[in-house]
Amino acid sequence: MKVIETERLILRYQQVEDAEFILELLNDPSWIQNIGDRGVRTLEDAGKYILNGPVSMYSRLGFGFYLTELKDGAVPIGICGLIKRDFLEDVDVGFAFLPRFWGKGYAYEAASAVMDYAESVLGFKRIAAITSEDNHASAKLLGKLGLTFEGVIPYADTDEKVKLFAKNV
Repeated sequence: MKVIETERLILRYQQVEDAEFILELLNDPSWIQNIGDRGVRTLEDAGKYILNGPVSMYSRLGFGFYLTELKDGAVPIGICGLIKRDFLEDVDVGFAFLPRFWGKGYAYEAASAVMDYAESVLGFKRIAAITSEDNHASAKLLGKLGLTFEGVIPYADTDEKVKLFAKNV
């Protein structure tokens, strides 16, 4: 189901049929470095990941991470959307794109549209985001989106630290 359309992109619900793309994305070295290894190694693992993560969140909360694809040819390029993490007060915006699609403005275009959707359709008044401490590219994009660095916090119940950004919308 299509959720958001921009000039060049369509953001839609992920489905099990996207397993091949999700398998590639989750095993890309940039994903593992900046987001973490999810242990998804097979198409079956990827299908379960989609069902237990995004699809579950769509049904529980009405939002989640959307598959982001080019309008031209329906080529999947990444994911972008909203997530509600137990350890954060606010919903947060997130994105991940395959490296071959970096530097073309797609992440900004998708995340801007997601933030507009979060405010105008879902009614959120504040959006947060987190990045690993050394993910300077994502931090730069969050600044461009109008989010402000608020500090370094622990990630859930771990020793890992992440940078917290937020914006009142």
